[in-house]
Amino acid sequence: MSRPALKAVAWDIDGTLIDSEPLHHRALVAACRALGADLSDLPDQAFRGIHMGDVWKQVSPRLPAAVAEAEWAARINAHYVDNRDSLIALPGAVATIRALAKLGVTQACVSNSSRSVVDANIAALGIADALSFSLSLDDVAAGKPDPEPYRRACTRLGLPPESVVAVEDSRSGALSARAAGLFVVGYTPTGGGFEAVDLEIDRLENLLALFG
Repeated sequence: MSRPALKAVAWDIDGTLIDSEPLHHRALVAACRALGADLSDLPDQAFRGIHMGDVWKQVSPRLPAAVAEAEWAARINAHYVDNRDSLIALPGAVATIRALAKLGVTQACVSNSSRSVVDANIAALGIADALSFSLSLDDVAAGKPDPEPYRRACTRLGLPPESVVAVEDSRSGALSARAAGLFVVGYTPTGGGFEAVDLEIDRLENLLALFG
């Protein structure tokens, strides 16, 4: 049986379209420092692809007992949004999105970040006009690696999951998309790779071949 025609792309954002991981880490470290915890021993990639609720579970033991998760998250998001001018699009990201739009491919963003961070990222990339919608962690009950974000994206797209491409740079994101039934592309610009993908690319422009 042949594969259904691919009709849409559901993009991860952090680490896939934009070099946001360093700012995410700086925001986390700054917020925790302000609240009385030192995270300087953790590497920048310690929480790559992990949504905020799971990060909280790992760092909350270092924080004073009186600190609430909502206050902690608000400080992180505020630091991130306030420093959004430091964000840089990853090579080929905007050009690929624009090329897909010209081909008539429907596109959306599916992120494990909060709504304020997602909006800041999309604004920094300047791609809002090319997207049908975006989904943030605030829009779902369970973030990646749960399949809910991608299942909800397919519902909003009005397409069966097998006709939607998910582009992910993390294992948790790929597992989410695979469990939801999408065609999963792993973006691995530095090599390596991870399981649960149907295709690996090291340049975002290579995605265009799926729609040629």
